[in-house]
Amino acid sequence: MAKTNPLEFFQQVRSETSKVTWPTRRETAITTVMVFVMVTFATVFFFLADMVLSYGVTLVLGIGS
Repeated sequence: MAKTNPLEFFQQVRSETSKVTWPTRRETAITTVMVFVMVTFATVFFFLADMVLSYGVTLVLGIGS
């Protein structure tokens, strides 16, 4: 493998970076909102699953008041 000097390396990096399709501001905003929505759904789901499992374990073990 041939060695590349630092200047040539940075030129190659710049060339490759220009080939990247960068998201628009709108795409970034929509994706961010989607992530927050999915995190909210996951939080609610796991909270409810934890409550159901906790209730089930309490019934099976006979713990509680």
